[in-house]
Amino acid sequence: MAEKSKIDSYNNPLENSDKSLLDIFNVLYNWKKFLIINLIIVIVLSTIIAFIIPKTYKATATIMIPADDQSPLGGLSSLIGGKSSIAALGSRMFGISNTSEDIILGILNSRSALTHIIERFNLMDYYEIKDRNMDLALRNIRKDIYGEPNEYGMLDFNVITKDPVLSANIANYLIKMVDSSNIKFNTERAKNNRLFIEKRYTKNLESLKDAEEKLYAFQKKYGIVAVPEQLEVTVKAAAEIETQLIKKEMESFFIKGQFGEKSPQYMGIQQEIKLLRNKVDELKNSTKLSENSNVLFAFNKMPDIAIEYLRSFREVEVQQAILEILMPMYEQAKVEEQKSIPTVVVIDNAVPPQLKYGPKKAVIILGLFFLALFFFIPFVFFIESFSKFTDSKSKLSTKLFNFSMATKKLYRIS
Repeated sequence: MAEKSKIDSYNNPLENSDKSLLDIFNVLYNWKKFLIINLIIVIVLSTIIAFIIPKTYKATATIMIPADDQSPLGGLSSLIGGKSSIAALGSRMFGISNTSEDIILGILNSRSALTHIIERFNLMDYYEIKDRNMDLALRNIRKDIYGEPNEYGMLDFNVITKDPVLSANIANYLIKMVDSSNIKFNTERAKNNRLFIEKRYTKNLESLKDAEEKLYAFQKKYGIVAVPEQLEVTVKAAAEIETQLIKKEMESFFIKGQFGEKSPQYMGIQQEIKLLRNKVDELKNSTKLSENSNVLFAFNKMPDIAIEYLRSFREVEVQQAILEILMPMYEQAKVEEQKSIPTVVVIDNAVPPQLKYGPKKAVIILGLFFLALFFFIPFVFFIESFSKFTDSKSKLSTKLFNFSMATKKLYRIS
C-alpha cells in the first residue's frame, strides 16, 4: 500500500513540478512529431496570411516651420529702434508669433481636417464603409495619417494606403490644407489681438491727451515752462539778493561810524537795505507770485508748484512710454491681420512610393512561429503530465487523461 502511494505521488503532476533538465529534453524529444507538424502548419498558414494581406505604401511629405527671425516684420522692428525688444516681448505675450509644431500637428489631427480629407478623396469607399459612418472612417484614417518631427527638426506628414498614388496625393494635399488652415487661424488670432491692442491704444491716446492738457493748463496758470530750471533761478536770485543785503548792512555799519546816522550817505544805504529786505520777504513769504516776472516765484509756493508739476509731467511721461510700446504692437497686429503668406516651407513633396511599406512578411511569419512555439511547449508538458495521471475519482482528470492519450495516438507518440 505504501508502495502504491509512493508511485501515485510520483505520477501526480501537482506534487512533482520540478523536473531535471534531462527529463525536459526527453519529453520534447518524444513529442518532436507534434511540435514539427504543428509548427510547419503554423509557418504555412502565416505565410499564406502574409501574402493575403494587401500591400500598403507610405508616402511622406516634409515641411519646415520658419524661424521667428525670418518673419516679414523684420523691417517694422528696425523702424521701432531701441523699443523693438519691448515690442517683441509684448507681441509674444499677445500671441503674435510664428507657427509652432504643436499647432501644425493639432490642425493635422483635428476632426474638421480629417473629415475634409475623407470627403475630398472619397475614403468612405476606400475603407468600404457602407453606412457612411464618419466616426468609423475617422478611426480608420487616424491609423493611416500621422505627423511627427524628424531627427532634423522638421515635420514629416506620413500617409499609408494601399495605393501609392493616393498616399502621395493625400500627403501633398495635407500640406496645402494645414498651411491654409494655419493662415486662417493666424489671421483670426491677429484680428482679435488687433482689436484688443487697438482698444488699449485708443485709451492710451486719450489718457496722453488729458495728461498733456493738464500740463499745459498748469504751465499757463503759473507761467512755467521748465519747473526745475525756473525754481533754480528763483533760489539763485534769492541767494544773490540776500548776499547784496548782507553787503549793504556791512556798508551801513561803516558809514554810520564814519558819517553818522543823520548823514545822507547812511540814509541812502538804509533805503537800499529796506528795498532788498522787502524783496527777500516777498520771495520767501508772499502768497502771490510776482506780476512782473515769469521767472521768480515765492518760496512758500514752490513745494506746491513743484509737486503739481512733477505729477503732471510724470503722467505725460508714463503715457508716452506706454504709447511707445503699444504703437509698434498695434502696427504689427494690423500687418499680421492682413498678411496671407505661407506659414510653412515645403522641403519635400510626397512622391508615389515604389517600395511597399507593409505587410512585413518576415515579421508576421516569425512572430506567429514563436507565438506558436511559446504555446506548444507548455501544452506538450501539460499533456505529458496528465497522460501519467490516472486518478479516476476526478472527472476532469479522466477527461484530460483521455485527451492526452488521444493526442499521443494521433501523433503516434509512445
